Amino acid sequence: MSQENLIRFSILILLVAVFTMSGRFRRRADQADRKVSPEQEDQLLHKLRSLGAMLMYGGVLVYLINPPWMRWSQVTTLPGWVRWVGVGLVALVAPLFYWQLSSLGKNITKTVAIRSEHQLVTSGPYKYIRHPLYAFGFVFIVGTAIALANWFVFGMAVLTWIPLAMRTPLEEEKLIEAFGDQYREYMKRTGRYFPKVF
Repeated sequence: MSQENLIRFSILILLVAVFTMSGRFRRRADQADRKVSPEQEDQLLHKLRSLGAMLMYGGVLVYLINPPWMRWSQVTTLPGWVRWVGVGLVALVAPLFYWQLSSLGKNITKTVAIRSEHQLVTSGPYKYIRHPLYAFGFVFIVGTAIALANWFVFGMAVLTWIPLAMRTPLEEEKLIEAFGDQYREYMKRTGRYFPKVF
């Protein structure tokens, strides 16, 4: 098997594993409590995020099916070992997603809205950062873009992540409304996307 096909196969397996795992946890959360409405989302940010994700994962899918179809956005000068670093990043983040999702449990939502029986989670990766899904997700999509050596996938990854970063303050407002001083104290001891060093 060529290096190209090996990279494609590795990314495909990792993507299927992460999306299967995420889907399972999200279904369990929806079954445990009512589905939350996306109405509280900033609609422009929601549309930008959805468009970026659709184009990014569409590009990944097209690449996995037939790389020559994405040759126009291929970074041909990227060494093979760098591409394997990208595969390694995706592989590293996959168990971190499990850690994050299992820590969050039935509190998982797709929106800034919180569930009726939402609990403040401060264990697992939430002990160190408030938004591990965004942090891990960024590494995941950048790793995928590096593995595929594709600037279009990378650009769409950034386009997808920027609206997520912009909606974070709104999400934190909702959590402050729900948990008040408990969440404010939690904010003081944790970083938003990276652990506080001091």
